[in-house]
Amino acid sequence: MKQPPLANAELAIMKLLWNEDLLTARKMREQLYPDASKAQHGTVQRLLQRLEDKGYVERDRTLPVHFFSAKIDRQTYARNQLESLAAKLTGGSLASLITYLVEGKKLSPKELSRLRVILDDYRAKEDQHD
Repeated sequence: MKQPPLANAELAIMKLLWNEDLLTARKMREQLYPDASKAQHGTVQRLLQRLEDKGYVERDRTLPVHFFSAKIDRQTYARNQLESLAAKLTGGSLASLITYLVEGKKLSPKELSRLRVILDDYRAKEDQHD
């Protein structure tokens, strides 16, 4: 199942959960709004409810204070969003998207080297299966 993209505020919550798996709403509010009043607590609660409804977050209700965790990891979300972007812009071709990034000099030399290693490893695995 493809999940809908995240709004910026939802993505901020997810980044916290990707970095530290179990968090309370209060802890997230303190990290997102360190100088804000408790009024922001309702905002965080609404964001968490939306994320839960979308299937991104799960809530542990076994304790009086609820803990939240991500149901989808960062890599899965990124992959889904890239596939969606490729479908919209390049007819589903991730190669076209990567070509744009390479030719547009949007990748650093370090990123290009990493991409080269990934492609070489993939080719070696494919050659073993032939």
